[in-house]
Amino acid sequence: MITKESVVNLIEKTQDLRANIHKIIIGQDEVITQLLVGLIAGGHVLLEGVPGLAKTLMVKTLADAIEGSFSRIQFTPDLMPSDILGTEILQTDHQGNKFFKYAPGPVFANIVLADEINRTPPKTQAALLELMQEYAVTYAGTRYKLPEPFFLLATQNPIEQSGTFPLPEAQVDRFLLFVQVKYPTAVEEEEILVATTGSKSKKVDAIFKTEEVLRLQELCRQVNIDKELVSKVSGWVRNTRPQNSTNSMIKEYVDWGAGPRAGQSLIMAAKAHALLNGRFSIIPDDLKKMFVPALQHRLLINFKAVSEKVNVQDILLELMNGK
Repeated sequence: MITKESVVNLIEKTQDLRANIHKIIIGQDEVITQLLVGLIAGGHVLLEGVPGLAKTLMVKTLADAIEGSFSRIQFTPDLMPSDILGTEILQTDHQGNKFFKYAPGPVFANIVLADEINRTPPKTQAALLELMQEYAVTYAGTRYKLPEPFFLLATQNPIEQSGTFPLPEAQVDRFLLFVQVKYPTAVEEEEILVATTGSKSKKVDAIFKTEEVLRLQELCRQVNIDKELVSKVSGWVRNTRPQNSTNSMIKEYVDWGAGPRAGQSLIMAAKAHALLNGRFSIIPDDLKKMFVPALQHRLLINFKAVSEKVNVQDILLELMNGK
């Protein structure tokens, strides 16, 4: 049973978790917030950024701060679905009878990093579809449940096109948030240079146990949202669809808008954001903070938008501000 005292304690520990991550990661406050939102909301996160921005280190640091299993899968062009999901191995019992035994793959961990996910072909990318939605793997007709909590984080590089395979829209839609990792500020970059070229090394402490993460995720679903805000979310999402949008930029630059999953993701992310800020009820600012990360990967812009250098973020900000 979750008591008032345990709720306060859990929320306070999220601040300890953030501080612990900052022992290793300099800056990137917004990105860390979005990672914690994904964890608390029980969704998956796709991180995109140029090489060298510590995307992998950030995920590894988060995993170190939680007492649970961690698995890093390096996605390569020759990676096969069985390399991720596992396979059956032929074995012999004491009577000499042969049988197949399922050997689970590296996705059977609490936190899984799919590093450079767009380097592997669609066949292997598709192996993640079921587990991202159902939190289970079906192999040879048998369903195997993934450990709880299960948190998938994927990284990709936006500038390298050679030898990469863009994720299909259906798979991208399964990510709760699309997080863009940007360059550090001048001051942060100087701190990074000093911290990473010296002899001192810092260690991350395990702050959360897996059962505490599960309690946080349960608590997240109990965060209140007013009916008026639910209607606002529904209106935003429906307005991203060109066929029934009142927004001129949507009509001009968007081919396909967001589906109902976008609204679900935005509300869950806003609930997690409220919890991180010590609130048990969503306020409009929670929705605004999570609006772009929750929706930017769910809109498909047309060639006109690309040619005129109009990006999804600009379109969404105009929609959110009601222009």
